[in-house]
Formats: sequence, structure tokens, C-alpha cells
Amino acid sequence: MHVEIEQLPTLRLGVVPHFGAYNQIASAFERLGAIAGPAGLFALPSVLLIAAYHDDPDATPIEELRSEACVTIPDGVAMPAGLEERHITAGPYARYIHIGPYEVLGDVWSRFMGEGLPSSGFEVIEGPSLEIYRNDFRTIPPEQLHTDLLVPCR
Repeated sequence: MHVEIEQLPTLRLGVVPHFGAYNQIASAFERLGAIAGPAGLFALPSVLLIAAYHDDPDATPIEELRSEACVTIPDGVAMPAGLEERHITAGPYARYIHIGPYEVLGDVWSRFMGEGLPSSGFEVIEGPSLEIYRNDFRTIPPEQLHTDLLVPCR
């Protein structure tokens, strides 16, 4: 498992919060799309869809897990009604690139956190874990989906 460092810039996000099982975040992305699409956000260059995960699923009861469906919002663009504004702090993130279907991301995260990250020598620090979706699941076959898994580190 190849883990590398990516230096993320500060990201301004519009988010829809989700509480509960991480693999149920799709409903929050549906609400996000229903707001971001009509607001014209998907037509803007370099806009990304991101999932932010705030809790350790091995140490937090499922009903208390906090996550967010996010879209990047460029500076100078108004935050659409219905989205909450958040910021991802700039800094180094350990990254693993997954190519394949979203359905296996839970297993990929387990390998990344249990094997790949510990053997990389990077130390996880406080902050949300992220999934950045690099292509469009509506037009790309599942086996070609590109998802970056990132955790803040030093």
C-alpha cells in the first residue's frame, strides 16, 4: 500500500452534516447535490466533492459518528442557503489513492489505517479524515472511480 504526503491548501466547504453509520452518508450527498446543483456550484472549475469523517468508528458508537458531505466553495462565491460553512486547515495529509468502487472503501480504510499508515512512518494528528472524489460516479464505471483517502499527519 503506497502512502504519500499531500500538502492540502485551506479548503472552504459547504456541508450537509450526517450522523450515524459512515456507510450511510449517501443521503447527505443527495441533499448536498439538491442544493449545490441548482446553485451552479458543479459548473465552477475545480469544485470537489469531499466526505469528512470526524470520529474513530472503532471507538465511537455508530449513532454518535459525525461526518459531512462537502463541496468546495471558491472564495467570493456566496454560500448557498441550506449549506453550512466549514474550513479544512491547510497542511500535510497522508494520502492513499483508491481506484475502484465506493462499496469497498470501508475495507480500504481499514487497511490504510491498520497497515499502510503505520508502516509509512507518518503520525496521525487531530483533524477529520477525508475522501476526495476525483471523478464523477455518474459517468465513470465503478472500477475506474478515483478516491483519495487522506488523514492529517506529521
